[in-house]
Amino acid sequence: MSARPGLEIFSWNQTGYKPLVFSHDWQVALLNWEPIFDLEKAGQIERHNHTDEVFVLVKGRAVLFCIAPDGEMQVENMLPNVVYNVTKGTWHNLLSTRDATWIIVENRDTHLSDAEYRQLSSSERSYLLSCLPEWIEG
Repeated sequence: MSARPGLEIFSWNQTGYKPLVFSHDWQVALLNWEPIFDLEKAGQIERHNHTDEVFVLVKGRAVLFCIAPDGEMQVENMLPNVVYNVTKGTWHNLLSTRDATWIIVENRDTHLSDAEYRQLSSSERSYLLSCLPEWIEG
């Protein structure tokens, strides 16, 4: 972090998730590729029951997959600099290239107090695999 009067500057160059900016109710984090975003690791999904979570792909290629409360799965080939809001109660996760980085905006401490995890069912995983873009399969 670099601090100047009226300006704070943050970066994160390691793998994984790092909350960097905190306000009273919200936070901004950087998320860099980690092994769980590789195709062969696809299986765990998460949801937040009390808050939305915003993803912005900054670099690399990525797929955001979501399972709505009604059970319908959506697989989105993410575009850079587009805001993707995963609404509360929606199961979700990412697949990506190893150079991927996202900005995440969410309620403060969501990752600590409002995260629930489960594994994809075999039918959910099969459906996910059938919807993936060619770049992730190759």
